Amino acid sequence: MAKIMVVDDAAFMRMMVKNALAQGGYTDVIEAADGQDAVKTYSEQKPELVLMDITMPNMDGLEALKKIKELDSNSQVVMCSAMGQESMVIEAIKSGAKDFIVKPFKPERILKTVTGLLEK
Repeated sequence: MAKIMVVDDAAFMRMMVKNALAQGGYTDVIEAADGQDAVKTYSEQKPELVLMDITMPNMDGLEALKKIKELDSNSQVVMCSAMGQESMVIEAIKSGAKDFIVKPFKPERILKTVTGLLEK
C-alpha cells in the first residue's frame, strides 16, 4: 500500500483527510504541520503521494512544493486550497503539482484523485 503524506497546519483537516484515505484502504499515512516540516519529512520518508494545503505558517505549500520537486522531480503532490485561490492553484500546477482539491472537500473527491494518481 502506498505511503501518503498529509500536510496541513490544521490538525482537524489532517484527520479528515486521513479518515477519507482510510475509507479507501490507504492506512500508511504520515503527517506534517507546515511546509518546512513537509520538506524535511518528505526527504526522510519518501511518500508516494503528498496532499498539501497551500496556506500554512513558516513555509507555504507553494514553496514546499518547489522544494519537494527539487528533492524529487518525480514526486506526486496534490495541492488543497480554499475557494477563491485560483491564482495560487495555477502557480502550483505550473510548479509541478499533479492536481488540486478545493476545500471543503468530500472524501470521494480525495479518494478519486489519490487512486487516479497511484494507479497510473
